[in-house]
Amino acid sequence: MFLKWHPRRKDGKTHSYWELVESYRTPRGCRHRRVAYLGELAETEQKGWARLATMLDSRAAQSVRQLSLLEDGRDADDPVPDQVRVDLGTVSVQSARDFGDVFLALALWRALALDELFARELPPGREDVPWSLVASIIACGRFLEPSSELHIEDTWLRRTALPDMLGVSADDIDDHRLYRTLDRVLPLKSKIESHLKQRIGELFHPDIEFLLYDVTSTYFEGCACGNPKALRGHSRDHRPDCKQVCIGLVVTVEGYPLGYEEFAGNTSDTKTLSEIVDAMEAKYGKAKRIWVVDRGIVSEANLKLIRDRKGLYLVGTPRRQLKDFEREILEGEWKHVREGIDVKLVGAKEGGDTYVLCRSADRNAKERAMHERFLKHIMEGLAAIERGLAGAKKPRDRAATERRIGRLFARNTRAQKAYAATLVDDTTRRSGLRLEYTRQPGWFDWARASEGCYLLRTNMADKTPEDLWRMYIQLTDVEEAFRAEKSELALRPIWHQHEKRVSAHILFSFLAYAMWKTLQTWMERAGLGRGVRTILEELASIKAVDVVFGTSDGNAVKLVCVTRPDDGQRALIDRLGLELPERLSRPRWQAAIAKCSPDFSSRMPRIGDLRRSGS
Repeated sequence: MFLKWHPRRKDGKTHSYWELVESYRTPRGCRHRRVAYLGELAETEQKGWARLATMLDSRAAQSVRQLSLLEDGRDADDPVPDQVRVDLGTVSVQSARDFGDVFLALALWRALALDELFARELPPGREDVPWSLVASIIACGRFLEPSSELHIEDTWLRRTALPDMLGVSADDIDDHRLYRTLDRVLPLKSKIESHLKQRIGELFHPDIEFLLYDVTSTYFEGCACGNPKALRGHSRDHRPDCKQVCIGLVVTVEGYPLGYEEFAGNTSDTKTLSEIVDAMEAKYGKAKRIWVVDRGIVSEANLKLIRDRKGLYLVGTPRRQLKDFEREILEGEWKHVREGIDVKLVGAKEGGDTYVLCRSADRNAKERAMHERFLKHIMEGLAAIERGLAGAKKPRDRAATERRIGRLFARNTRAQKAYAATLVDDTTRRSGLRLEYTRQPGWFDWARASEGCYLLRTNMADKTPEDLWRMYIQLTDVEEAFRAEKSELALRPIWHQHEKRVSAHILFSFLAYAMWKTLQTWMERAGLGRGVRTILEELASIKAVDVVFGTSDGNAVKLVCVTRPDDGQRALIDRLGLELPERLSRPRWQAAIAKCSPDFSSRMPRIGDLRRSGS
C-alpha cells in the first residue's frame, strides 16, 4: 500500500488531496485500488499514514494475504474446482444489475468495430483502466441513459453489469477519468468519421454519393464563458435566453451519419455549407455528389460553390419565390405521386436550373389552419383597438396607437397583408381617432391558391419531377436524426462550459446516434419495426445477479449469472440474432459467508397473529 497524491486547482489555488491505495495484479498487469480517501493532509499526517501503509504491507506479507485476499488465504483468482460440495444454507442472490440493454449496446459498439478503433488509437499505458474501455462506457451510457459524466460514475455504471463485461471495477471509473477520456478521444474525430463511413459501408452499403445536409442548434445551461463558440442566435429549441452552438450534420439517403461540424451559435445557416463541402471532399474525395439541402441553407453563393465543384444539388427555395410561378400554380396539369402529393415541372430559369412545383394536401391543411389562426388574432386585435378608441374619455396619442397596431401585425406575420389598417382623425370622438381597416382580396386569393405548395430547384436535367420530389423528401432522415439526438440521446442541454469538453460531448452524441441508427436498421431487417427505445426497455429487465454459496470446507464461491429471458424477450433476442451468455465470468472464490436466515414461509405470520397484534 502507498499514498497517492491528487492535485486540484480551485479558486486560483492548488489543493492536494490524498488517498490510500493498494496494488493488485490482473491479467492485464498491475492495477491500483483505492482503499480509503483521506482528503487534505498535513505533513505530519502524511508521514503517519505512510507508516500505516508500510505496516499493513508488512503484515500482509507475513500472513500472505491483503485486503483483497480471502479469510482462509484463498486468492479470488485461484481456480475453483469443477465440483465442490455446497452448503445449501448459505446460498444467496445479491446485487441485481442491468444486463440486457447493456449487452445490446456493447454488441452495437463492437459491431461497428469501435472497440478495435479505440484500442488501436488509444493503446494501453500505465493507466489503471485503458482509455478505450472508458470510451465504450461513456458511449454506452450516452446511448442507454444519456446524462452527465457524474451520473455515469455515481448512478448508472454501478447498477449495470458493464464493469463485469469489460473486466473493470466500477470503483476505478471516477469523473476525472471520464473527463480525461473525453480529452483524449476528441482529437480522433476525423478518424472516427472515416472509420464509421467504412464500417457502415461494409455492413449496409449506403449510397454516399447522395448526401443530405441540415443544421440544428443546441443550447447551454450556464454562461459558457470558456467557449468562444457559445453565442446567442436563432434557437431551434425555443431558448433564445441561452447561448448555443450550431451543428451541421451530413447523413446518407438512408440516414446513416457520415460527419458533422460545429459552428458558433450566431452562424447563419447559409454560411455553413462551404465548410461542410470542404470537409466531405477532404475526407471522401471530390467525386460528383448530389447535395440535398433545405431552403434555409440556400443562397446563390452556395449553389455556385457546388456548381464550380462539378456537383449536383436539389434544394428547397424560399417561399417568396412561389410568387414568380403564380400562373403555373393556377393553371396546367399536376402529376400525382402518391396520395396527397402532386408535382409539376415548370421549366428552367436563370442558370439553367430546373424548378419543380410540389403540392401537399397535409401541408395545405396545416398552412390554412395557421392562416385562419393569424387572421383571427388580427381581426380580434383590430376590433379591440377600435373599441378602445370609440370608448375613450380623453384624447389618444396617435404614435402610441400606431405602435400598438404595428405590434399586432408583427405577432401575426403570416397574415399581416390580409388587412390594411389606417388611423384617421375623428373630431366626433373624445379620442380624436378612428381605426379603419379593409380586407385585401388579392392576399386571400393568393393564400388559398398557394397553401400547401413549395418549390424545388435543381441542376439535374435527367430526373423526372416524381424522382426529384422523392429525393428531396429524404431530408426527413436528417430531421429524424436531430430528433433522436436531442430527445432520445439528450444532446441538449449542454452542461459543459469549456470548448473542448463541449466538442467531445457532441462527438459522443454522434457516436451514440451511429449506434442508434445501426440498431434501427438491424430491427427493420429483422421485421421488428423502428422503435429502438421499446427494444431497449424490454431487454433492460434481463439482469445479471451475483449467486453466492458456501462450500462444506468453509469457503464461498461467487457466480455472476444472467437471468433467463421470458418468451417475448427470447423472441426478440432470436430475431436480432443475439445469444445471451448464462454467466459472465468463471466461478470465483469469495470471502466466507454465514448461513442464511430461515426461509420466508417459516417466518410468515398467521392471520390470527396479525389480529392479536392489532394490525
